Amino acid sequence: MSFLRQISDGIGTVAFEVILAVSPIVVLFIVMNVLSFRMRKKRFADILKGFLLTTIGLILFLHGVNMAYVPVGQHLGKAIAALPNNYILVPLGFLMGFLVGFAEPAIHVMVKQVEELSEGRIRSRVMLSVISIGIGLAVGLSMWRLLVGFSLYYFLIPGYGLVFLFGRKVDKLFLSMAFDNGGVATGPMCSTFILSMSVAIAAQIEGRDPIIDGFGVVAMIALTPILSTLVLGYIYKRKEEKDRKEKEKLQNLEEIK
Repeated sequence: MSFLRQISDGIGTVAFEVILAVSPIVVLFIVMNVLSFRMRKKRFADILKGFLLTTIGLILFLHGVNMAYVPVGQHLGKAIAALPNNYILVPLGFLMGFLVGFAEPAIHVMVKQVEELSEGRIRSRVMLSVISIGIGLAVGLSMWRLLVGFSLYYFLIPGYGLVFLFGRKVDKLFLSMAFDNGGVATGPMCSTFILSMSVAIAAQIEGRDPIIDGFGVVAMIALTPILSTLVLGYIYKRKEEKDRKEKEKLQNLEEIK
């Protein structure tokens, strides 16, 4: 009974919040179907079932996050901060950021849509890896900031300067995707596990304020996937330009012959 009580504790609040968030979308869909879409009954019923499954999934996922990821992040942060060599936080932060990015549901939805809309030109696995590397760099750099104790501005101002610099050198497709990737990267996994771990580490390190130094990791996670996506876009653009030049060179040789 205690186990069931522990599992059910707080699920009502999560369910209310999820239903409150999803219900306007469902109501809008129903109204639009009556006024405009006029779908077949089977198609309409399938979409409503999808809404129901999504709602149940979100409730279970967010409740599980609150039960597991927040406490694990706090305990892990305290344990790592207590290690004699604190600088192990930097590679560990990168590894955990990369794995959390790889597991973030919102990122999987994003990269799948990118692959579909680009007709396979941009592979979902490549984009997922690039975003995860960006998140790993964000967490690793945030751990370094916690240890050294300098301002978040030293990352954010130059970082967004590089964003605007690279943004002028890539296709509009990658520029749009980059900023969306920064948004989806700060999903429930990062905002619970990574943030709680960062605050716990700041509380354990002498001279650090959990409120000032512990927070800011989500801002970093919002920045670095933008940069990593723009770098990928720059690589794609250079590759396409190289292929185009080689094609033109072959065409010129054929004309000479």
